[in-house]
Amino acid sequence: MNKSKHQKLSTQGFTLLELMISLSVGLVLFAGVISIFIGMRTTTAETASYGELQENGRFAISILTDDLLKQNFWGDYPGTLTRGAINPVPGAPGNECIGGGVNNGTFPDLVGPFRTLWGQTVTNANPMGCFNNAKLGSDVLQLKRVIAAPLQIFVGVPPVATPVVNTVTNNFFLVANLNGGTIFPEGVVPFIDNSRVWEYQHHVYYVSNQVEGTNVVPVLMQGQLTNTMVFSPIIDGIDMIRFMYGLDTNNSGTVDAFVSADGVLGNGGMNEALWDSGRILAVKIYVLARSIRPDNDYNNTSTYQLGDLPFKVDDNFRRLLFTSTVSLYNSSNDGW
Repeated sequence: MNKSKHQKLSTQGFTLLELMISLSVGLVLFAGVISIFIGMRTTTAETASYGELQENGRFAISILTDDLLKQNFWGDYPGTLTRGAINPVPGAPGNECIGGGVNNGTFPDLVGPFRTLWGQTVTNANPMGCFNNAKLGSDVLQLKRVIAAPLQIFVGVPPVATPVVNTVTNNFFLVANLNGGTIFPEGVVPFIDNSRVWEYQHHVYYVSNQVEGTNVVPVLMQGQLTNTMVFSPIIDGIDMIRFMYGLDTNNSGTVDAFVSADGVLGNGGMNEALWDSGRILAVKIYVLARSIRPDNDYNNTSTYQLGDLPFKVDDNFRRLLFTSTVSLYNSSNDGW
């Protein structure tokens, strides 16, 4: 009798209520695990996105800072180039970038001060005649210098048909001493006693929107001088660049005011006299980095302050703003 009752109980199984309770508990536990997994995945994606923003923004700041620090560096020749001291100069290179003013091409001209630093807020896609894909509202920056490391040294007896020792072809070079020099294309070096040879550079930076698959990605573009001006994207995800120029307005040797190229749509910005004054002692750089892809679970309605320009967004892209101030040690002013 006891044995039969035990067998009956052992084959009875779970009741419907017990199954429902078990399933409910299991679903709650599973939902918790899924929630944790989704949260970790979202956090990982956000961390990766901000890490990419940090890397791109800092890289852009580093490149712009390094170039600005060396702007107006002419090797052994002191001061800014003039056609009187650096003569002759070659003809204009192909696809030359010409900024505003009467003497703002690649090489010094006969009229007006030679501008080795110039910028503009982009109001049309082709502001300099050498590219046609600039992002409106961002800035363009143009600067000229020689690369820091000299290539050759000449002292005493002039060499015979000495070519430039250089692995980069089709470049322009400056051969100069303390008193003057000349700019020449790659080939035979014009002899100047007690001189050195330096590679001449003309750089242009701007932001362009590039189509990558189904996305439109803003990129930082760099123009470099060879025998022509050539452009290439160097950093993805750079949404805006803007510059504020530190001016010594009262000849005190220190920065008295920072002024943008347009002064926010033309109110009190840089003008021809300020560009030619030789009193630009520093530059503030603003770089707004943007994520490559949108995140539909994120809504960005922030306003970013790029110097004197408030930049409001309303989209699904993450952004970080970077800034740096660069002293122009090669400014025509003696100090600041």
